[in-house]
Amino acid sequence: MKPSLREQFDRLALRLAELDALLADPQVSADLPRWRTLSREQAQASEIVERYARFRQRERDLAAAQELQAQDDDPGMAELAREEIAAAHADLGRLEAELQAALIPRDPDDQRNAFLEIRAGTGGDESALFAGDLARMYLRYCERRGWRTEVLSQSEAELGGYKELVLRIEGERAGPGVYGQLRFESGGHRVQRVPATESQGRIHTSACTVAVMPEPDEAEEVQLNPAELRIDTFRASGAGGQHINKTDSAVRITHLPTGLVAECQDDRSQHRNKAKAMAVLAARLRDKEQTERAAREAATRKSLIGSGDRSDRIRTYNFPQGRLTDHRINLTLYKLAQILDGDLGDVVAALQAARAAEQLAQLEAGA
Repeated sequence: MKPSLREQFDRLALRLAELDALLADPQVSADLPRWRTLSREQAQASEIVERYARFRQRERDLAAAQELQAQDDDPGMAELAREEIAAAHADLGRLEAELQAALIPRDPDDQRNAFLEIRAGTGGDESALFAGDLARMYLRYCERRGWRTEVLSQSEAELGGYKELVLRIEGERAGPGVYGQLRFESGGHRVQRVPATESQGRIHTSACTVAVMPEPDEAEEVQLNPAELRIDTFRASGAGGQHINKTDSAVRITHLPTGLVAECQDDRSQHRNKAKAMAVLAARLRDKEQTERAAREAATRKSLIGSGDRSDRIRTYNFPQGRLTDHRINLTLYKLAQILDGDLGDVVAALQAARAAEQLAQLEAGA
């Protein structure tokens, strides 16, 4: 193990002792938000320090076995020493890999539920149809994962597909977080295919944008000033039954300082639609703040996977060759039909692995 990593584990052990002392302080216990934050940090640090202690113990076991092998002339003892040396090397390799992965900073947003937006871009009707294909892909992926989905807002196109679609995705409490799995889907998605409206068989290129935003906790939501909001109600359009189409139950909320807009028309209740639209607006404002902060940080350190900016072209779906290409990590898969049917696992895993490798390299470099 590199000395720089050992130093980080030694510092973490000191931090754990500090956390133990802080959590025993009655003043900290009285401050519930701070106590929760420190408790989460303490639990993570304790797990890593315990694993590092096992690593150090196996190092001592290895040294003892090597010394025994060098000094003992008994063939039986030498064989036992060789077996212990082999086992210690295997354990040390596994523990070192686990420790390196454990050092990677955990984004608390990764465990959150998420809002997913899909918007048609360049390409007219074909772009809207592609937005429909992306929507089906994500809905099928969520179905495979056992996640619950809810349509908050949709604007359907005349020939099919969507001009815009907003979903809320809720995962299992004990499972991996939705945002952590889908966060790298944000950006520009490009499709190359022969549109159904093309009479001469020419391949067209169209695009959609996808944005994935973590759902804030109620206690951490951006505080919205009512004076800065314009709230409009209107009659819902599209399928939904007589009631939803004959009352002004749909709600559109505009944040005047930024011009951000969120609307919801999926529920019969205007009150519930307003609450959902407020949640989406809060997530968009939070996402805007994080994107601007990431852009400032990118001036000094460019991420391999990108910032999640919608202007970044991240992926191409090539129908004639059945090919998906993720341009950020040079990933090419010839299983486009399966991916569009929700088989996104390989893509998600490759992006997460690239992120982990990048973070680990930064840690080793002392970033």
